[in-house]
Order: sequence, then structure tokens, then C-alpha cells
Amino acid sequence: MRVMVMIEGAGADEDKITPTTEMFEQMNAYNEELVKAGVMVGGDGLRPSSNGARVVFDAGETSVVDGPFTESKEVIAGYWLWQVKSLEEAVEWAKRCPSDAQYGRQVLEIRPLFEEEDFGDALTPELKEKERALADQIEAQHGHP
Repeated sequence: MRVMVMIEGAGADEDKITPTTEMFEQMNAYNEELVKAGVMVGGDGLRPSSNGARVVFDAGETSVVDGPFTESKEVIAGYWLWQVKSLEEAVEWAKRCPSDAQYGRQVLEIRPLFEEEDFGDALTPELKEKERALADQIEAQHGHP
């Protein structure tokens, strides 16, 4: 099963947290464990929401909200993609993640990704083929799906 592990940060404080060399060293060691175990598929940290935008669709209207999103209690600060046998295995890996009390409350949210079989008959053979063609095109353009 594939899961996305989202690293939540506090919206109002996201620009106040400065990574330290020690933090990078701890996360690098953790990522190395994930890679050696064959769990980590990918992942990255995200720049603060002040560098981003939200596109909002509401009742047929589309609007754009520029960051920062200080009104948000939580923002996604980074993510991993993991290949695990179960949600329980993902939870066990997440519990091993380095954390630092100086940053206060830290949360990792784990969400399974949909797989083709989750959609039943709604995902027709023709649509599956179109999805595979897009995945092949992404691979050709960027070297990964």
C-alpha cells in the first residue's frame, strides 16, 4: 500500500521555524533508514505558505488567495510517499520520526493513496489505459511517475 505522510506545521508560526544543522542531520538519518528499508518512495519539505497561493472553487466561482495563510491553524510543511504493507506499519515508521520539543506540537498525518482496484467499474479499461499513458508521459518528461 502506498501512503502519503504529511508533515503539519502551524500556519501562524511557519516563517519562525528555522531548520538547524542538527535537525537536518536527524532527518537525513531517518530518511536513510526509510530508504534502506525500501519504504521511502519520495518526499520533500515545502516552502512557507507565504510563497504559495490557494485556488478556491466555490459555487461556480473561482478565486485565488495569495499566501501566507496565517489564518490556518495547520499547513502542510512537507511530505513523504511511502510503500508499506499496512497502515499499522506506516504508523510505526512515523512514530520513529525525529521531533524537537522547541517546535511545540508536531503532527504527521498518514493517508493511503487510492489504487486502481479502489474504483471498481467506474474506472473503465479505457480510462485505465489513458491513466497509464499519462504516467508513461510523466516518466519520459521527469524520470519518475
